[in-house]
Amino acid sequence: RRAKQQEPARRRKAMAEGLLTADAARSLVGSVDAFLFDCDGVIWKGDELIQGVPETLELLRKLGKKLVFVTNNSRKSRRQYSKKFKTLGLEVTEEEIFTSSFAAAMFLKLNKFSPEKKVYVVGEDGILDELKLAGFECFGGPEDGKKNIMLEANFYFDHDKSVGAVIVGLDQYFNYYKMQYASLCIRENPGCLFIATNRDPTGHMTSAQEWPGAGTMVAAVSCSVQKEPIVVGKPSSFLMDFLLKSFNLETSRMCMVGDRLDTDILFGQNTGCKTLLVLSGVTTLPELQDASNTIHPDLYTNSVYDLVKLLQQ
Repeated sequence: RRAKQQEPARRRKAMAEGLLTADAARSLVGSVDAFLFDCDGVIWKGDELIQGVPETLELLRKLGKKLVFVTNNSRKSRRQYSKKFKTLGLEVTEEEIFTSSFAAAMFLKLNKFSPEKKVYVVGEDGILDELKLAGFECFGGPEDGKKNIMLEANFYFDHDKSVGAVIVGLDQYFNYYKMQYASLCIRENPGCLFIATNRDPTGHMTSAQEWPGAGTMVAAVSCSVQKEPIVVGKPSSFLMDFLLKSFNLETSRMCMVGDRLDTDILFGQNTGCKTLLVLSGVTTLPELQDASNTIHPDLYTNSVYDLVKLLQQ
């Protein structure tokens, strides 16, 4: 009984030790060469910049830190994200952006996906754009969101037998047509790959509230084909493997900054990074402190702006 009574106290003490303080902030910045930032819930919510982000990024750049932006949101390509950063007043190059749409295209490239095969996309323009830039023939996307199915007697749904991969990501145009097309390709085309950009259950598509994430679309297709996908976004280590090929960095000298325990923080832990959870997005303090939570960041704070305020103390 005494052990049970002491458990909440031990948990509170452990959580207090993980709180970002001025000393912890100085130690963190001194021990890492690169900061990996999630975007939704960390840099912005929907199309609104989170307070203090420009000052934080400017300070870290002045301190000589490499900044990389790693997002599971596949709706935009790196080029489109670069434009979004610019619209919000942030100078970020395409080379500093790693999206799950880009990861899906690179997965096919690194695994020598046949140029004679096509890719069917349950997702939006970000995936289509990255696939085309990588030299792959693809179709589906928003265009198929306009298509309907008439479930009549003896109706036969035809599909392209040359599809060698199906990529499923966040898709606001998701419908029954796409689900059937993807399912037929995965079930009936020999060797067809089933790739998920990520399995996030929710996301901040607008600044006002959470919306269903890519994981809901992935779950629908996965249930239909009774098969698990290859996941290329966080917390999968594939994105980190590719990132390490792009930059001469060691994971022990990186810090993953994110707002989700099950993707961002787990991604950092899986790949050997230091981890900083910010409470400006999905994860709340009660969720972090809940006894059932098994994912604990090295440090946590309210928002990235706390780094600036604490380093100035």
